[in-house]
Amino acid sequence: MGGTFGKLLFKGRVSVSKGNLRTHGICMEVHRVLGRGFAEVVYKDAIEFELQQRKINYEREKNLSIHYKEIILQRSFNADFLVYEKIILEAKAKSGVVEDDIGQIVNYLSATKLKIGLLVNFGEDSLKFKRIIR
Repeated sequence: MGGTFGKLLFKGRVSVSKGNLRTHGICMEVHRVLGRGFAEVVYKDAIEFELQQRKINYEREKNLSIHYKEIILQRSFNADFLVYEKIILEAKAKSGVVEDDIGQIVNYLSATKLKIGLLVNFGEDSLKFKRIIR
């Protein structure tokens, strides 16, 4: 499944709260099976597999534009996942989450006008999960 990028489209609407719970459950399953110690990309590949298995609408490495006044800036950024077209999911695999990681999601939310960002860290013995609301 590694290296599979792009969009899977599935019909149907899911509330943000159900989307949060399902996304959190996927991340818990990935951490339960893999534990800690792998590179970030391994966890992202596993998350993608779980999203596909559950037929959840997502985009991986979603390119997001930055709007400035009446223009779109040349530079953009890539969110790890955009889930249900509503939730930005960023996966980390390191010891401790720092303010820069949280700031990254805050910036993504501001640029996209989305409301919910999830920061998941697989780099510790237990899964660390932070929800950021704009």
